[in-house]
Amino acid sequence: MSDQDEQNTNRLRRELPDEVPPARKAEETPAGDASDGQRAERQEEPRAGLTGRQRLVKGLWPPRLTRAQLIVALLLFGLGFGLAVQVASNSDGDSALRGARQEDLVRILDELDDRTQRLEDEKQGLEQQRDELENSSDQAEEARKQTLEKERQLGVLAGTVAAQGPGITVTIEDTKGTVEADMLLDAVQELRAAGAEAIQVNGVRVVAGTYLTDADKSVTVDGNKINAPYRFQVIGKPQDLEPALNIPGGVVQTLEKEQATVTVERSDKIVVDALRAAKRPDYARSSSQ
Repeated sequence: MSDQDEQNTNRLRRELPDEVPPARKAEETPAGDASDGQRAERQEEPRAGLTGRQRLVKGLWPPRLTRAQLIVALLLFGLGFGLAVQVASNSDGDSALRGARQEDLVRILDELDDRTQRLEDEKQGLEQQRDELENSSDQAEEARKQTLEKERQLGVLAGTVAAQGPGITVTIEDTKGTVEADMLLDAVQELRAAGAEAIQVNGVRVVAGTYLTDADKSVTVDGNKINAPYRFQVIGKPQDLEPALNIPGGVVQTLEKEQATVTVERSDKIVVDALRAAKRPDYARSSSQ
């Protein structure tokens, strides 16, 4: 090679860039030299392999409760507890009827129908009195008659006048001394609900303000001591009064559980002649005065 050719070759070498060393293969790169992006991709790989259910469980557990969520949970718990108590109380109240026989249920329905009929009759009676008062030519005289009739009715209810009529006689034999005042009071309340218009117990008239208390293995009615046998004289419709005492779980069954004997007799004429003195109110006065 001539000197001229050697000079040209050296000039070309100076103009060419230095050789770039070949890139190392990925598998030869140390783990510590991996870039941040590669590390992120490696961390995402196991997460991408989770199923939908696993991701749901991972998002729900461990739970992260806020204050609002805790308050809502407590309110829902209280609502559920209240509903459970309500259902349980209704179930207890209906347990007696669930165990009743068919004839007992029919008797209860008949009693409810009778009470409804009594209320309807009372409504019609009041409407008739109103019509008579409005249509009477002498309204003052008609009003006086109705006032006198109302006075007699109120006298029977207040116990200031004697009364007689159809009804029943209830006799309670208490040889064991187990009958208490609240049991007799239940009998009075049941008779009133069945339409009793006048009640007398062992010579003591029962009125709206009557109270019964226990005293030395006996019972007092408005402070008057009475002893067994307890004898109720009741004026009212016998067909309504007697079934009211014999309903399942009623007065008769309760007394029989206490080893007392109860007899009920119907009669076309019951006399209630025990009287109560008319008591003048201490403070109330008629608005017409």
